[in-house]
Amino acid sequence: FSSFRFDIYRKVPKDLTQPTYTGAIISVCCCLFILFLFLSELTGFIATEIVNELYVDDPDKDSGGKIEVNLNISLPNLHCELVGLDIQDEMGRHEVGHIDNSMKIPLNNGDGCRFEGHFSINKVPGNFHVSTHSATAQPQNPDMTHIIHKLSFGDKLQVSSL
Repeated sequence: FSSFRFDIYRKVPKDLTQPTYTGAIISVCCCLFILFLFLSELTGFIATEIVNELYVDDPDKDSGGKIEVNLNISLPNLHCELVGLDIQDEMGRHEVGHIDNSMKIPLNNGDGCRFEGHFSINKVPGNFHVSTHSATAQPQNPDMTHIIHKLSFGDKLQVSSL
């Protein structure tokens, strides 16, 4: 029994170690390929990629893909009859002057308005905005100065401390 049998790095016979042009070409190609792989992985590792995405999860499938919005806004320089809420989205919804579940409260002796309301919007790209589009006559230079008292999306979460 000899311990030389376990030698992993034995000497290779001389006839197998003679250099050839084919071996040199294969060695150079392998080194270039390894260098290419190393540099491409290094570039991918170092390069930063900024991705801007927003996903709205729908854990409550009973909501039908809708989310509740609560809005409370004051427009101190705009009469209440001019104020309206417009809702539009990519599913084809386009409501001008939405008034369901909303109320307008006059401010400053009727010169201003406080708009409060809650409504549902689809969970798709779109927008809602307070505007004068629903007014019968458009004002010449409306002053849309506003104060947002409350704007919330969805149900209020109950946070429990441990």
